[in-house]
Amino acid sequence: MDLLPVEIKVNIEGDVAGALTALGASQGVLMMRQIWFAEDRDGVAQGKLLLLDGGVIVRFRVGGGRDDLTVKLRPCTREQLVGRFSAPFKVEQEPSVTYRIEEDWSKNGRVLAASLVHDHPPGILEAAVEPGGDPAARIGAVQRQFVHACAPDVRFGGLVALGPIHSTKVEDVPLDDLKVDLEAWSVAGLDFLEAAIRVKPKDGDDEEKLRARAEQKERELEEAVRERGVTLSEVHDSKTHRVLTALVAPTQG
Repeated sequence: MDLLPVEIKVNIEGDVAGALTALGASQGVLMMRQIWFAEDRDGVAQGKLLLLDGGVIVRFRVGGGRDDLTVKLRPCTREQLVGRFSAPFKVEQEPSVTYRIEEDWSKNGRVLAASLVHDHPPGILEAAVEPGGDPAARIGAVQRQFVHACAPDVRFGGLVALGPIHSTKVEDVPLDDLKVDLEAWSVAGLDFLEAAIRVKPKDGDDEEKLRARAEQKERELEEAVRERGVTLSEVHDSKTHRVLTALVAPTQG
């Protein structure tokens, strides 16, 4: 497998609106969306997140242009990504389908993530996530092949959609020499803000050079956020896990 892009994320604590202002969100490109995550219905009834805990994420995003459904393995291993899923690709017959592999760096650790994204026309996914809908009905054939090949113990049986999470994303915000994506999530009385950058391999890179450059960019991102009076989170749990835990909690006994 060739060198992979590195997505670096930092979570921000405190006043989300104030942090967005301090970080210059008005200079970026704004996108408003609603997000749902599909989980095992029986697990949710018991207050459990069986898919997420098994390293599988099924995410629906609606609004801001075309909708998309993503099936992601995170964390995963290179050995786990077999056959056609051992390298990134696009499906020529279905240009709306894209398979990505990247490193995912955050306070929660450095892991490998593989995502199969299927874009859809606006409104197509809404029936799958509304109350009584069937999220599994919109999981495509290639996405099912991906999970069957790389996470064969996972079954898409009865699924339920958790959400909506209200997402405000601002892309390409200039922060010193960086271009940063800011995304705020609001749900169940919780508000989160994440700042993210992506470091891509360059010609002449080897694994050591790419890692060193990514670590330097990680330090620059953290420093740029702190210099603007914004507090970085010390919580190691991912925002996805924190949000889904909050959404599942009211369903328990």
